[in-house]
Amino acid sequence: MATELLTSSLLPVPHGFATRAGGVSEGPFASLNLGFSTGDDRAKVEENLRRLATAAGAPLGALSRVSQVHGDRVLEARVEEGGDMLRPPEGEADGLWTEVPETWVAVGTADCVPVLLVDPDGRRVAAVHSGWRGTDADISARAVEALVARGARPERLLAAVGPAIQRCCYEVSAELGQRFTTRFGSEVVAEEGGRIRLDLSRAVRLTLLGAGLRSAHVDVLQACTACEPSRFFSHRRDAGRTGRHLNLVVNRF
Repeated sequence: MATELLTSSLLPVPHGFATRAGGVSEGPFASLNLGFSTGDDRAKVEENLRRLATAAGAPLGALSRVSQVHGDRVLEARVEEGGDMLRPPEGEADGLWTEVPETWVAVGTADCVPVLLVDPDGRRVAAVHSGWRGTDADISARAVEALVARGARPERLLAAVGPAIQRCCYEVSAELGQRFTTRFGSEVVAEEGGRIRLDLSRAVRLTLLGAGLRSAHVDVLQACTACEPSRFFSHRRDAGRTGRHLNLVVNRF
């Protein structure tokens, strides 16, 4: 089965949200596991990354990643040219951007919300990992600010919000539900049969709009990672023993 990348019609550059199709990993990591910290065989993850690079149409050595920590730090990717060797992570952060042509940035997820940003005027791209902690810390807004600091206009930025655990499957505590209601409004939280469910993707979208993006420039993919075990890894559904997706954008205009 070929490597599958879900895409948004909004973004004018190569990009994609990986599914679990098209890799060589086995068992709970089958098949396109792209995370080294999962317990999977490293050689298989490396082969999966090579397949992802082929699907992205970019050299593996031009990929920049970060060690994700559920915070609000955004780093600039420092890679200048790409070869065939995977580079180590840039550092601890949850967002990464680049303006270097033909380089690409990616973040890993297995339920959290991935966000890809494109500055079509300045020819810059960014990738963001937004779990509930990062969303509460406005990580997506921090990424927008990083691009604006380099000359981008927020109303010109384009964003794609990728597959994540959706409200149907994301039950949270009453305390966390109230916290998000206070931060983002009642539309991001629903109470059904005494259970509190959080719409994290909607909260991320509201963050992007609050940072100055136009509504028409934010595309939210509605796929739920927890609902489709044959298509997506899900940390919550699989009790932590699962793979990781990478969500990527290539700086190629």
